[in-house]
Order: sequence, then C-alpha cells, then structure tokens
Amino acid sequence: MTPANEWIKITKVENLPLREGRPVKLGGVEIALFNLGDRFVAVENQCPHQGGPLCDGIVSGLHVVCPLHGWKFDLESGAPVQASSPNCIATFPTRVNDGVVQVNLAGGSRIEPEETAD
Repeated sequence: MTPANEWIKITKVENLPLREGRPVKLGGVEIALFNLGDRFVAVENQCPHQGGPLCDGIVSGLHVVCPLHGWKFDLESGAPVQASSPNCIATFPTRVNDGVVQVNLAGGSRIEPEETAD
C-alpha cells in the first residue's frame, strides 16, 4: 500500500475538462492528466516515437492519439494500440481526495511489450 505522503495534490476536479489532457510537471517528470468522466488517468506526456505531447492528443474512449503522427496508446495500461508502435508509455496511479486529483509518481509503471519470435 502506498503511503499517503507519496500522493501529490494536482488540482481540483472541476479544473480538468472532460476528455481533455493537461500537462503537469512534477519534479523532473512531465505527465499528462486526463478526465475520462468517471475517473482520472495519468500517463507520461511524451510519445516514445518523436516526443509528441500526449496531453494535446485526441481522447477516444480509453485511448489517446499522439498529435504529431497518430500513434495511439491505451490510457489505462500505457500499451500501444497499433502494432507499428512497440513502445509503451508509463502510467501513474490517480485518486480523488476531497475534490482534488492526486497522482502517485512512485507508483508509476510501464509494461514491456512481449518479445515476438521471428
């Protein structure tokens, strides 16, 4: 279980528009925070392809599309949606406490794509 002091207060719930991303810099890490309507999700803000800002991407369902070249990522797992993008993005736990969105950087994770046999 994550200690309470690892949760970083970001902003009030009402400051995050539905289906839009917002960049948040926490120390040396920049994340993209999204309001999906029923919950908030946080992912690293840099597309592994050419560093596009995912916070500016289009959100469709549980996916975000990079605004530079259209790479699509699952906002819950960080996994790429199409086979042409083998790299994943990191995801970070979020919660709402007293109407404030909080992120846990220490709880962040990145899944590694499975190796494919040739």
